[in-house]
Amino acid sequence: MTPTADPAATPTPEPPYLTAIRTSYSAIAEPYLDYALEEFGTEPYGRAMLTAFAERIRARGGARVVEVGSGPGYVTSYLHGLGLDISGVDLAPGMVALASRSYPGLRFTEGTMTALDLPDACLGGLVAWYSLIHIPPEHRPGVLAEFHRVLAPGGYLQLAFQTGQEEPLHFAEAFGHPVALDFHRLAPEALTEQLTRTGFTVRASLVRAPEETERTPHAYVLARKEE
Repeated sequence: MTPTADPAATPTPEPPYLTAIRTSYSAIAEPYLDYALEEFGTEPYGRAMLTAFAERIRARGGARVVEVGSGPGYVTSYLHGLGLDISGVDLAPGMVALASRSYPGLRFTEGTMTALDLPDACLGGLVAWYSLIHIPPEHRPGVLAEFHRVLAPGGYLQLAFQTGQEEPLHFAEAFGHPVALDFHRLAPEALTEQLTRTGFTVRASLVRAPEETERTPHAYVLARKEE
């Protein structure tokens, strides 16, 4: 009799797009932090949406929050400054190391939004700040379902992304380093439909015009998991 293979003994290969995100963002971690802080400091609309998100979380008693795709940690730190119990998760070890050095009072760990190492219904809030944009459209429903899984009923999801058609914008170089990054622009109306199908209700949506150096409008969506 041929022995049955143990499925656990053969790990599923990582999708190539996740490997590309990990290696690319680790390579550009240091210069990306300076760029991101400058952009964030001149972006009042995004900060306003994060402030509204923080108020909703505090109104629920200050439940635990995780930022997925936390990068160098500046949004996690901003929300911590607004009184949230928050930690960060990022795929790139270089980003996790940089965030841990930059904000030593906060917790950052490696992980992927496609399979979060979190129990069901354990979070009061989840933030994906310009990180869902790297997920190919065919994988997005699974990621939204994962967000829904880890949020408690009544929990809030805050998203930020560039708007536009689904065709990706590919970067082979960034900050003087070779990378392999695809940026997927999202249509707010289509994302709202996906969120609704997943079990979320969109509570607020803001689209702003592009600034002088930007190619597309940006959008911020606050959604709530149904009770």
